[in-house]
Amino acid sequence: MPEKIRIKDIHALRVTEGFDLADVDPASTPFFRGDDDDLDQEYEQHDDTLEDLQTNLWANAKTGNQETGSVLLILQGMDTSGKGGAIRHVFKPLHPLGYRTAAFGKPSKEEAKHDFLWRVTQHMPARGEIVAFDRSHYEDVLVQRVEKMAPEEEIERRYGAIVDFERAAAGFGTRIIKVMLHISPEFQKENLLDRLQDPEKFWKFHPSDLETRAKWNEHMAAYQLAMERTSTEQAPWYCVPGDNKKYARTVIKHLLVDALRDLQQPWPSPDYDPAELLRRVEEER
Repeated sequence: MPEKIRIKDIHALRVTEGFDLADVDPASTPFFRGDDDDLDQEYEQHDDTLEDLQTNLWANAKTGNQETGSVLLILQGMDTSGKGGAIRHVFKPLHPLGYRTAAFGKPSKEEAKHDFLWRVTQHMPARGEIVAFDRSHYEDVLVQRVEKMAPEEEIERRYGAIVDFERAAAGFGTRIIKVMLHISPEFQKENLLDRLQDPEKFWKFHPSDLETRAKWNEHMAAYQLAMERTSTEQAPWYCVPGDNKKYARTVIKHLLVDALRDLQQPWPSPDYDPAELLRRVEEER
């Protein structure tokens, strides 16, 4: 089945010099032309490939291949942008032994005692692992910038610290994919209304969500600056329109497949003679 969204095309969503968040339409579906059925097929068609590539990564790590890499997927976005849902759906084909997720909210008392990168360091992927961050160290230059929770000079220091941290992780063999799920205020309003009218979703809502929403423009400015300052060759940002959740999840899945293809290695060679053991098994009664 031909791809309707080609992986090489979606790299155009990468944040590069001259990027302007205001130019991105959250309701758009760049590089996709089709209907809902086409999008469903596009979303599902790489599931077997994703499973095989993850198995290859995990197998090489488990057999001691020191050249084995890892993947870190960082998802950021305003409330209701679908970060958790994207992780849950995109990772469905994966074996749970080979991936982890970590969600980052307000720092705990223990976390607040350390430098802002300390808590994310505890959750970085080991060789062979895929790890997804639902929010991340970027909260410390997004929310904390908007809410003035840290001095301006400290926020400025953090951009450079993040670049250095991610460069070091990439040097260890970690492929870093950073995605901003860019939604519109109108889309968020629909989701907030849905949460407030469904008793099973009340737990997802917090009154402070409205305070954050009231500072929408300030948050967009913080995202613009953060992506400008920290989108690098080793750890690029992708600004993905998020009003169409299936489209956004499809793009994330494609980026994950692309990263895993780059990390693919030959299957591990056994330290035994398969032909001899096969003969012994076949001769068993």
